[in-house]
Amino acid sequence: MRVTVGVVGDFNPASRSHRATDAALGHAARALGVAVSARWLPTDSLTGAGAEAKIETCDGVWIAPGSPYRSLDGALRAIRFARERDWPLVAT
Repeated sequence: MRVTVGVVGDFNPASRSHRATDAALGHAARALGVAVSARWLPTDSLTGAGAEAKIETCDGVWIAPGSPYRSLDGALRAIRFARERDWPLVAT
């Protein structure tokens, strides 16, 4: 089984919390015996047409730590998408 988690945030490799997010998904995958792919979704990519299609490619959504986001609107749209569709959502 493969699970894709859409991580909504503006990935910064220097951010300890962003690296920890990827590591946490890896730890959980090993503990559960499943394959997990983290797909970082930049917040500014979730404001225009096609934003919902990007989120729909994921099995769930994780709102990453590390605000301020480049686009608060993009982050809120991802949250609204998950809430309105009963999509799995984690916000940290």
